[in-house]
Amino acid sequence: MNMTSVDDYANRLYSAHGDRAEYEAAQKAKSCEEAGHADEAEQWRKVREKIRILRGPNVS
Repeated sequence: MNMTSVDDYANRLYSAHGDRAEYEAAQKAKSCEEAGHADEAEQWRKVREKIRILRGPNVS
């Protein structure tokens, strides 16, 4: 998955799931890591980071 795909996928996932999207991407990364798919896990981590940027800073 190239960076354009990561950005596009992160945008679509965030649009569909809102704040839960970051959690879902983290779960996918963990599942891939446990299954021995390090490259796919790294892609999910990139998606998660992009979603974190889209969400913006936490407000207290």
